Amino acid sequence: MTITIASKDYDELLEESKQNSKSNPALEEFEHFCEIPRQLGKGYRRTIELRPELCLCIFDEEYHRDVSVQIPANHHPLQFGALALGMYTDTYGQVGGGNTFIAGGGVQREFDICYRDSQRVIGVYIEMTPEFLVNLVPGNDVETAPELKFLNKGNDWQTLIYPQTTPAIQGVVQQIIDCPYKGITKRMYLQAKILELIALQLAPFLAQQGQQQASVRLKAATITRIHHAREILLSRLENPPSLLELAQMVGVSQTTLKRGFRELFGKTVFGYLTDKRMIQAETLLRQNNSSVAEVANLVGYSHLGHFATAFKRRYGITPSQCFLGKKVVSG
Repeated sequence: MTITIASKDYDELLEESKQNSKSNPALEEFEHFCEIPRQLGKGYRRTIELRPELCLCIFDEEYHRDVSVQIPANHHPLQFGALALGMYTDTYGQVGGGNTFIAGGGVQREFDICYRDSQRVIGVYIEMTPEFLVNLVPGNDVETAPELKFLNKGNDWQTLIYPQTTPAIQGVVQQIIDCPYKGITKRMYLQAKILELIALQLAPFLAQQGQQQASVRLKAATITRIHHAREILLSRLENPPSLLELAQMVGVSQTTLKRGFRELFGKTVFGYLTDKRMIQAETLLRQNNSSVAEVANLVGYSHLGHFATAFKRRYGITPSQCFLGKKVVSG
């Protein structure tokens, strides 16, 4: 018989278990330990706060019966995880048995996590803010690197993928679990191993992107001019110059301008402009300080129908629905 429990109730049991757990002198001041609720199983979770935006959890769990934890829809941080032993499943995939997981930042749909009776599960997961990832791997415009933007969806549905595990990944997971250091050395070591684990999980996806997008080298002076063009666009979203005018303003040909935008920002000039307009429009609509028509004008659309079409294509909902607080469904 499966025990079904809401995540809120499960967290309360964990917190109660934490309060009842005996103090462990081996724990660092930045670590927290709690046992799995005895009415459900045995084992522990050890949480290590490496930075305010970065947290590591090491777990060793085994349940007495099949357990299903129900997770409600929520705004989710960025997570990476892998197992050294065992397996569990959720509504969308399997972790262990050949797979790791990456749960991007964004809106997480409701789903269930299922643990099997007497299946011991040992592993780690890393939780961070999308902003921390930007600091780790910034792009050319001090935003998320283009190759990693799929991991930060904001108010859109999160990216959820299950990369294959490898001996290298399992080796790093075991090194994290068996960390031999203490104090600041331990924190430095674990942060380095976390970055290594993330790199190993993402490597196949980044390699695939590299094969799909052959790089075209641009001269340093040309790159500076393309960035200047981008700044002009951002400062004039409501009334941007034409492609020819923009090229003349920064001193490059239209062909170089178009090629440069694709190379540096992964979009056409018009696509980049539209994307930034839609991002600003969504922010303004959710602030509820301006009407839909006013927002359309503020981001450079004189025709409300054209604005609504572009917004729905970008976010999957109409500007009016966004104004009323509906979550984004595509992007």
